[in-house]
Amino acid sequence: MKVSPLMLLMAAVTIVGSNSLALSPVALEIGRGFGGASAQDVLVAASLFGAGTAVAAVGIAPFADRVGLSRALFLAICVLVLGMAGTALAPALWVVWLAQAVAGLGSGVALPATYGLAAEIAPKGRESTFLGRVLMGWTLSLVFGASAAALIAEVAGWRAVHAVLAGLGLLVLLAMAVSPRMGEVRAAQGASPWAALRVPGIGAALSVAGGYMAAFYGLYAYVAPHLQAGLGWPVWMAGAVPLVYGIGFGLASLGDPWIDRFGPRRVAPWVFGVLVVQYLALAAVAERAWALVGLCLSWGMINHLGLNLIVGRLAALDPARRGAVLGLNSGVTYLAMFVATAGFGWMEAGFGLAACALMAAGLVLPALGDALRRR
Repeated sequence: MKVSPLMLLMAAVTIVGSNSLALSPVALEIGRGFGGASAQDVLVAASLFGAGTAVAAVGIAPFADRVGLSRALFLAICVLVLGMAGTALAPALWVVWLAQAVAGLGSGVALPATYGLAAEIAPKGRESTFLGRVLMGWTLSLVFGASAAALIAEVAGWRAVHAVLAGLGLLVLLAMAVSPRMGEVRAAQGASPWAALRVPGIGAALSVAGGYMAAFYGLYAYVAPHLQAGLGWPVWMAGAVPLVYGIGFGLASLGDPWIDRFGPRRVAPWVFGVLVVQYLALAAVAERAWALVGLCLSWGMINHLGLNLIVGRLAALDPARRGAVLGLNSGVTYLAMFVATAGFGWMEAGFGLAACALMAAGLVLPALGDALRRR
């Protein structure tokens, strides 16, 4: 049975996102399975996953342009499935670390290839709409990776979580094998894979992406802990944050056609301007739990549109170098996540969540200035 290209790409993003989000909710269960290891010990695997993703995105993804993004995506999902299966079967904690590093290598190629293929297969004038459908995979991964993982672990054990993910990954591979190949744009065989660094406009686009991602990851990491430690919510109630945010992220796909209708350059100032206001609003309600969670809905909606604009801009810079360009974007994203999580942690410990939200607003200001300049 053949599956539409959009569904395949959405499924690929879902698998990548679910693996990256599923480890944290079951970290304590994994630790109990390995002689009472701490959650911090288990989450070394998450750091290695991020490192593997960044290394592959910058060092391997550029070669995807030579073999074709469709073939690169298939091979990347194979590596990701190998890492998830290795996690499920791991006899020792260090094997979990190694398996997640392998999964990161697959993810670092899979995401740029997926975003690049979305741009390749989209009809002229509907690029943002197609990319928005693919980004819906992040909504599904928020629900499955962040919410369902704990339930599966409770019912069938933590190994079942990654076993299910590996099984879903195999289904995606099977669907890709029986479906027509997507995209045929390739870079010249003799060109350097690092030529993407010389693509006009890539410096400004990556700078916007870095600030945008740092603002999101830095603040998002501390909303749920703030609800628990600062406002007294139990763990299960703090789980409403990824759920509400994910719902908003998915609902915003209804607005993607407006980007195509009015053009990214006209829409971008409004999106990034509203996002600055969004972060200021989060700062204002930081000590009111229900209002904070409620604003996560609009936060998810505006972040969906912003991510669409950022990825769409990068994908359009050089069609023959999409893998390399979007690989650099993934590298910048994971670097921003690493730096922002540490920096915002210091800010939250010293000045509270409201200060973190104000810092996030400041990090988005360059994106707003760039959008106004480009308009």
